[in-house]
Amino acid sequence: MKVAILKETRDGEPRVAATPETVKKIKALGPEVVVQAGAGSDSYFSDADYEAAGAKIVGDAKAALADAELVLKVLRPTADELGQMKAGTMVAAIMNPHVDGDTVQAAASAKVNAFAMEFMPRITRAQSMDVLSSQSNLAGYKAVIDGCAEFHRAFPMMMTAAGTIPAARVFVMGVGVAGLQAIATARRLGAIVTATDVRAATKEQVESLGANFIMVEDDEGADAETAGGYAKEMSDEYKAKQAELIAGHIGKQDIVITTALIPGRPAPVLVTEDHLKSMKPGSIIVDLAVEAGGNCPLSKAGELVEAHGVKLMGYLNVPGRLSYDASSLYARNLLNFISLLIDKESGELAIDWEDEIVTGTCLTRDGQVIHPALTGK
Repeated sequence: MKVAILKETRDGEPRVAATPETVKKIKALGPEVVVQAGAGSDSYFSDADYEAAGAKIVGDAKAALADAELVLKVLRPTADELGQMKAGTMVAAIMNPHVDGDTVQAAASAKVNAFAMEFMPRITRAQSMDVLSSQSNLAGYKAVIDGCAEFHRAFPMMMTAAGTIPAARVFVMGVGVAGLQAIATARRLGAIVTATDVRAATKEQVESLGANFIMVEDDEGADAETAGGYAKEMSDEYKAKQAELIAGHIGKQDIVITTALIPGRPAPVLVTEDHLKSMKPGSIIVDLAVEAGGNCPLSKAGELVEAHGVKLMGYLNVPGRLSYDASSLYARNLLNFISLLIDKESGELAIDWEDEIVTGTCLTRDGQVIHPALTGK
């Protein structure tokens, strides 16, 4: 069996779907591994390192895809890439089907079996395959570092002969994986940290990291989590209460990091223009949800802008800003996933189509779109 690793061609994507470490482990499972030249260069993995791990380096995507049975990518394949895959090829990538349904349909038309890594079920045995967690963890860390780099003051409290410098105040909105890492990183840098989430169950996690938790106290917050562990869309009444709570808190903060996402839906608005007006000049909003519309309507995707004296950071692909580590973790997620699908004796694909990990991630099979989230069935 041939496994192909392609160089990412979509704008702003420096990550790669396999590293020399994971190539060596894929080879140990039996398949041949072919890597497109330069695939890892933006993540600082050289072609020579891939060759030393046992991969064959080829000049372009066409050569890499020729007769490949399994294709590993970071982002969904392009139309050109799909056109070069043979029928029955399996491709695993971050597919983003809610935004780009055309690619899903194109994969079905090409009879490519597409698997969306971001749809990985949140069950115990799939934790090592969870790309949302691995990438969000890095995003939460980088959000603090990016905010710190733009901040005009020091983070920790400093007592000097000339006087005391107070600690920075950081407010994290949304306590998923990214939010928890942001809390931990800001605390390590010496900031005073507060956090909020619609899910009351996150309070213990926040406080265990040394931050203070604030939230709207009502019955709706007790049932604000989906079966998959995500935050639910809240009622308009709850949102009004939350906005009032935030209005009384956000004006005292120096850096606000927003992380709230709802799968398949636009990001909820957490920071309004009125909130920005109440903040101190030089304060910073780091909007990690900007690619889904943003938690602040004044954030601009891919830009650092200023409004009412507040800097709004809307950087795209924040995990990709740590491309070496992001690629390393993502590649291990993929390795763990495909290890489930490859027969250990023959080295060939042996997919159990009834496995909940497979049914949870498979978007297309045998020329049809089959995932319930896309078919409505």
